[in-house]
Amino acid sequence: TNPAFKEVLSRIESHEDCRNLPMFSFLILPMQRVTRLPLLMDTICQKTPKDSAKYENCKQALKEVSKVCSEVIPFIQAFSQMDCTLLSVSKNFDLGGLQCDFLALQPFALVSSSRWLVKRGELTAYVEDTGLFSKRTSKQQVYFFLFNDVLIITKKK
Repeated sequence: TNPAFKEVLSRIESHEDCRNLPMFSFLILPMQRVTRLPLLMDTICQKTPKDSAKYENCKQALKEVSKVCSEVIPFIQAFSQMDCTLLSVSKNFDLGGLQCDFLALQPFALVSSSRWLVKRGELTAYVEDTGLFSKRTSKQQVYFFLFNDVLIITKKK
């Protein structure tokens, strides 16, 4: 919510050293490295002579690293999905203070660890306008975002 922080973060993310990656990518990077450790340990085991005293230590290390990795992978997948979808979608529109008929919606936190994008796309909505003496139907192009727990229907500005 701090505009100065957002400005500095945007400037850092757009720097050539960051390759236009969002901050979230750097937060998940250490966990992605964990998933590469079993491959590295396996290669070390293959290069270690089987009659060497270090070979058994290598095999035990591979077993332990693989165990840690199998516990971390579900979290990495969840964060990756959230990173790719929620953060990019949330940058495109602001839901705070929207007016919906007679009900003013409270600010809505789109990014959540328990929310994921199921489907999104463009639709044609048929809107019925009822006047005092007439009824008229018009078409509007809308874009929808279907998450596992909420449906958001938007119009382009």
